[in-house]
Amino acid sequence: MEPIVIIGSGLAGVSFARQYRKLERNAPLVMVTADDGGFYSKPSLSGALAGRKTAQKLLLKNAAALRRELNATLLTDVAIVRIDTASQVVSGPSGELGYSRLVLALGSDPARLPLAGDGTEDVLSVNDLGSYARFRDAIHGRNSVTILGAGLVGCEFANDLLAAGYAVDVIDIASQPLPRLLPPEPAMALRDALGEAGVRWHLGRAAVSVARTDAMQSRSPLVVTLDDGRTIQADVVLSAAGVEPRTHLAEAAGLAVNRGIVVDAFLRSSDRHIFALGDCAEMNGSMRPHVAPIALGARALAWSFHKKEHAANYPPMPVIVNTPALPVVACPPQIDDTGRWHVRRLSGGMLARFINHEGRLMGFALTGSACAKRHDLVRELSAPLPG
Repeated sequence: MEPIVIIGSGLAGVSFARQYRKLERNAPLVMVTADDGGFYSKPSLSGALAGRKTAQKLLLKNAAALRRELNATLLTDVAIVRIDTASQVVSGPSGELGYSRLVLALGSDPARLPLAGDGTEDVLSVNDLGSYARFRDAIHGRNSVTILGAGLVGCEFANDLLAAGYAVDVIDIASQPLPRLLPPEPAMALRDALGEAGVRWHLGRAAVSVARTDAMQSRSPLVVTLDDGRTIQADVVLSAAGVEPRTHLAEAAGLAVNRGIVVDAFLRSSDRHIFALGDCAEMNGSMRPHVAPIALGARALAWSFHKKEHAANYPPMPVIVNTPALPVVACPPQIDDTGRWHVRRLSGGMLARFINHEGRLMGFALTGSACAKRHDLVRELSAPLPG
């Protein structure tokens, strides 16, 4: 019998393998990864600088330890380039590998902004342990960092860089930080808290070019030009403009792809032998790249493989934003939810509730001391509909 094959050794792939091994200790399992197979916590990347943590310190398990834990074949530095759905075979430079079921845990790549200028290749992003090591090397002995993007990763890195002693500028075309997670009032509270800590905000503005100040010096400062003509000089520029799910392999294999690899409630793709989990998967038009839904999906998929199909039903799962300058918890409403935000200021925090026309809670946002109310609001969100 052909093994279950997992492509990807990040959080999604490893979480599924761990859950599956709790149920099936000896069933053949193969994990294939294009990197060295080291396992780490990706969310820790945007909070490690102030703690002076190197990439090596963030590594939780090397490939050998992961092989032992998962009782699996772990093929490292192998890039899968083709999926043959008819033959149930994946192919890479070193040959072919058959599968009984295939789990795509491909992750995502940093989104690239359309920037002009001779410094665009010097713009860094942090999406894995290797890129974190390169970023850490780049800022060593430097003073200032400009961040392109005020979303989750941009705000967390801004706070971490400030705590590590760097001067920080943040640019975003949106008029507020965390535009996809927060309504305006809590977002402005985060803007003000990070501003008081030292962030120089450039909101409602887009970066249009990045240029070197000295083309002959690789570590010369960079000049970022905004769409209103103003310029910012920075030693290092970090792009935190979001991510793009890795879908090319699935699309080339003929699988249904939208923003991500389209899956049903059982995380099954349009091919009944292929499943997708994590950053690369899209269910009901939604992406669920955060830790909690990945863990829940991995558990559901492991049960489906072990016994019978088990749907991945996602309860309300708040996002905890790692910004010590102002703690934030966000559980935004679904895109198609209608209603309005009700914001209440508390001592040391802010509580925002999104209420629909029936008076039902559909989402919330908390800052500061109000974050202590997270569990109560999750219970309210999870309560069954009356009648």
